[in-house]
Amino acid sequence: MAPRATRTLLSILAAGVLLAACASDSSTSLRTSPTTPSSAPGPRHLEARDAAGTLWLCRPGEAHNPCIGSASTTVIPASGPRTIQTFFSFSQSRFDCFYLYPTVSTQQRDNATIRTRFAEIAAAKSQAAPFSRTCRIWAPIYRQRTEQSLLRGLGRDPKGDLRAYASVLSAWHDYLTHYNDGRPIIFIGHSQGAAVLIRLLQSQIDKNPALRGRMVSAILAGGNVTVPLGKTEGATFANLPLCTHDAQVGCVIAYSSFPDRPAPHSPFGRPGIGVSLMSGQRTKEGVQVACVNPANLAGGIAPLTPLFLTKLTPIPPPPVRTTWVSFANLYRAECMSDQGATWLNVSITPSDPDRRPELPRNPDPGWGYHEQDINVAAGDLVNDVEAQEQAYLAAHA
Repeated sequence: MAPRATRTLLSILAAGVLLAACASDSSTSLRTSPTTPSSAPGPRHLEARDAAGTLWLCRPGEAHNPCIGSASTTVIPASGPRTIQTFFSFSQSRFDCFYLYPTVSTQQRDNATIRTRFAEIAAAKSQAAPFSRTCRIWAPIYRQRTEQSLLRGLGRDPKGDLRAYASVLSAWHDYLTHYNDGRPIIFIGHSQGAAVLIRLLQSQIDKNPALRGRMVSAILAGGNVTVPLGKTEGATFANLPLCTHDAQVGCVIAYSSFPDRPAPHSPFGRPGIGVSLMSGQRTKEGVQVACVNPANLAGGIAPLTPLFLTKLTPIPPPPVRTTWVSFANLYRAECMSDQGATWLNVSITPSDPDRRPELPRNPDPGWGYHEQDINVAAGDLVNDVEAQEQAYLAAHA
């Protein structure tokens, strides 16, 4: 068998688009490229707050919106011709997406200020923009805990966690009061974004039948949603079960991706530590971290449909001209549980020869593929949302 190409997706990480959302004392967080420092303010046209004081990173109708744009994708197989799939943002969608980005702030403080910086813009372009073909995206700038704050330990600064949540809660009330107009909603968050959304869903959606009826689904990647052992509902949420089939609505897609079993100290995939504490969850007996395979909601192994920004991805020649690139049948995934951990096991299945890039592992085995949680399955997640929207329309005709 020919030697495996050694090129990886490290350029994505170096650009800070898929930043790690959280860090434990023993882990290192990833930094942005010097050319686009996360502490640098974004363009001034993204600094205007609305009447309620919310600063929107993404809001429908804005001329400069990082959550919209061409979704055209070049699909690269191991060998043979490439194909191009063409999609565009759908500004007239009947559905809204409420998105929270992961930790990107390198501000030298515990909680970020309400300012739009290039790192937030980059995260929205990478993680949220693919969903613009199926929903209108709302993304507030929030007072997230900074990388500096998280290096002191997850869950060890409850006041900092509450400040982050309070800013999101304010933006949520603003959105619901002034912009939602009764529209159904998909929630999307990664890591710290997912942890804060867990608090929001617990307090605002889970116990409110009216709002629960408008929730299409929630994507909570790397946030440590928990369920009773062997169950699909309970623990974190009383009334929001895990998604188990394409036509199910009002459910949760949650997972943390690893190449193998998470290390014992991992803040992801294990209940009661790390990001679990950030979302306000405390250790409970008889629970496990939830895992829903975005490529097969019913369970079992399935090939993943990744979406990576072309300009940040090492691609074998010839050059790719589309905004996005995907690698057909290179990665596959299945949910696994072992020794107290539950995770989305992502394996790489290269052909011979295969010059396509492998996923980079974080040097800390407690992190695995955390930085790629969304993008390694972005095509599948968009397909899941589209199917759930159709099911929602059928159920609410």
